[in-house]
Amino acid sequence: MPRSNPRRLLKGEITYSTALKEEVNILHRLGYYKQQNDFFARVSDNRSWIQAIVSHHLGLTSPELCTVAEVTDWLHGSFNVCVPVTIHNWKLRKQAGHRVILRLPLPYRVGESFHLGNSDEKIRCEAGTYAWLQSHCPDVPIPKLYGFATSRDTFTHHDNLPFLKRVYQTIRRCLLSFLRYPVPTDYVSHPVPHQLANAGSLGTGYILVECIEQQAGKMLSSTWVQKCNDIQLRTNFFRDLARIFLSITTHPLPRIGSLVINNSGFLQLTNRPLSLEIQDLENEQIPTNILREYTYSTVDSYVMDLLGVHNSRLINQPNAVNDIGDYLYQSSALTTMRAVVPSFFRREFCRGPFVLSFTDLHPSNIFVDENWHITALVDLEWACSRPIEMIRTPTWLSNQAVDEIADTPEEYDMMRAEFVENLVAEEERSSAALVTEKRLSTIMKKGWETGTFWYSLALASPTGLFSVFYKQIQPRFLRYSSEDEEAFQQVMPWYWSQDFVKIGTRKIADKKIYDIRLKEAFQEET
Repeated sequence: MPRSNPRRLLKGEITYSTALKEEVNILHRLGYYKQQNDFFARVSDNRSWIQAIVSHHLGLTSPELCTVAEVTDWLHGSFNVCVPVTIHNWKLRKQAGHRVILRLPLPYRVGESFHLGNSDEKIRCEAGTYAWLQSHCPDVPIPKLYGFATSRDTFTHHDNLPFLKRVYQTIRRCLLSFLRYPVPTDYVSHPVPHQLANAGSLGTGYILVECIEQQAGKMLSSTWVQKCNDIQLRTNFFRDLARIFLSITTHPLPRIGSLVINNSGFLQLTNRPLSLEIQDLENEQIPTNILREYTYSTVDSYVMDLLGVHNSRLINQPNAVNDIGDYLYQSSALTTMRAVVPSFFRREFCRGPFVLSFTDLHPSNIFVDENWHITALVDLEWACSRPIEMIRTPTWLSNQAVDEIADTPEEYDMMRAEFVENLVAEEERSSAALVTEKRLSTIMKKGWETGTFWYSLALASPTGLFSVFYKQIQPRFLRYSSEDEEAFQQVMPWYWSQDFVKIGTRKIADKKIYDIRLKEAFQEET
């Protein structure tokens, strides 16, 4: 008789009964653990190549000056693996044993097989964010980026180039600046030697960054839950975060999109606004229909394309719909989300300002000292230019999940209001945003009052959209209505798609097939 056995995911095991309740495609995720082991083995087998690559970017005299950490010392999250490399006798550092991080995107997590070039896109966007922050916001603490590579091109910071090439780049930059031409970034095309290129490769790009050592700071996630009730620590953190927000928002960008470094080393805002949700869905073979060269000049066009991504998830994810009632529930929400856009985004901000936004400001991406002053922001791959009304406080401030915040927002609101108070204080100390209505704090307050906070939060969560909609968005329109939920879901779904019935029939069939395959995946013959 077949029996159900737990299966391994990237983080722990999962049982069949739990998998059956999940809103994400567990069948697809069951393959990650083996793919991770295979990829890590390939990385480990290329240690000599890693030594040579790091030596190439840092201008070292020999790859032997680099020691690659053992696999047990690697750091990895959901989308990257970080390989520490220790540098011995590095001429640019006084201390011995300084470390750098070779950070590689996990090809099985960014949709590379479904949407070829996603790994390169992710790297170019992160490098572009580094270059922009270094140029426009040097007060924002980020690690030093020494170099990066896509599957085709390799770039190195000009400080580490060979002497003659460094002199040439310095003269070139001075002349371009003097003649008022665009000046390239600090990152210069620096191809690896032919013999090195053929000696080994992982088939993916990478970025090479400074390692944030413990004496420079620890992840906020390591202390946040235990100490978040300490008012002084929280105030230090909120003030530093407020300064970062203000520094970034005082440099508006002309369009909605992601910054990239082109093949000539120039910074361009020509990539789609890349976010975790886009590549995560593409990784599950769900088309987002947002091409890489798409940028947006208006808020409306961007929001409509994001809603299109949610529609695509509903259509293409095999277990997106549980039954007819669930289909009505989801399609009603998506239809209404399209209709109420003008109620949440003000016309005066329709064409800007657009500002760089950290869309994945997770506490593990924030390093702080013992007093909770921010020492570094890391993992910048999901930063992109977005409408200023989409800037919001992180959702983890009250240690609640998104649906919990939507259900009982009072605790979160206290933390949010405290951050905004610190933001106001920092605005008063600076010369930024002198007009009250244009201040970031005013925009964020208004967004909370009108519900823009909730609308943008719903857009950012493919599975959480519906909980946020029914708990925080729909009630704003039905507070004086006598219509019940049943009447709402009898009317709205029909306006979601002209093929509403056909799609619904197919989705119910998809779910049945998915459930059969899921059960088979958890069974073993005994």
